[in-house]
Amino acid sequence: MKTWHAQLQLDYTREAERSVARYLHKGPLRILQSLYPEGDAICHNVLVHPPSGLVGGDTLDIQVSVGSGAHGLVTTPGATRFYRSEAGLATQQVHARVEAGARLEWLPLEALAYNGCNALNRAVFDLAPGAEMMAWDITAFGLPAADLPYEQGTFRQHLEIPGVWLERGTIAAEDTRLMNSPLGLAGQRCMGTLVFAAGSAMADERIERALACARDLLESSPLRLSAGATSPHPQVVVLRALSPLTEPTLHLLRQIWGAWRQELWRLTSTQPRIWHV
Repeated sequence: MKTWHAQLQLDYTREAERSVARYLHKGPLRILQSLYPEGDAICHNVLVHPPSGLVGGDTLDIQVSVGSGAHGLVTTPGATRFYRSEAGLATQQVHARVEAGARLEWLPLEALAYNGCNALNRAVFDLAPGAEMMAWDITAFGLPAADLPYEQGTFRQHLEIPGVWLERGTIAAEDTRLMNSPLGLAGQRCMGTLVFAAGSAMADERIERALACARDLLESSPLRLSAGATSPHPQVVVLRALSPLTEPTLHLLRQIWGAWRQELWRLTSTQPRIWHV
């Protein structure tokens, strides 16, 4: 079986008053046209993987750099699918470096773990002092609406800001205690994480504003009993949510992303155009 090894280097730089994106690619991984729905200061890009899914032996390697003063927003047109693997590990790895005074928004649509997958989804964000980012990760297990449950397979998750924050876990379908216990996924099949992080310690007042903003929205959310916001480190604020399907988690994360944008960056919640196609 032929395997895909795709690489992408995406670099944002500030040129005059404009954030400019340049990229190099190898294999089936592309960046669509740069868009500026918020003006020149913020560059929106859509990352496209034409095969749309990964099997054993496939690798997507994405490197992102955001230069001082630049602001890049990256999303995808659809889910990343980790299909059943006959042999070998399917890997998506992202490594981003955000320089002082720069901002990154990493907002891909969900990862789907199909029954029988053997997958690694790894994201590492290096933040220089003065850098800030918002990033989310949404993972769904099986296709409940199509009656295709996640009954076999392994999904490994790795989210890291080196020296600051690390979340790492293995979701094995056969681990019924993890999948169904109240101490695990509690029978839910979608988990989401939204992170606001800075390269330097944030003021306590700013952290409290971020938490209050998220908690206010949670009060009126259908997921209020399966979601929560915390600050595990002075440089990090995290929202986590569980839901039976992808849509409720995605809706909640979009709401809080937009609210954090307004509260912490004084920006409107301008959603990427691709989300409405």
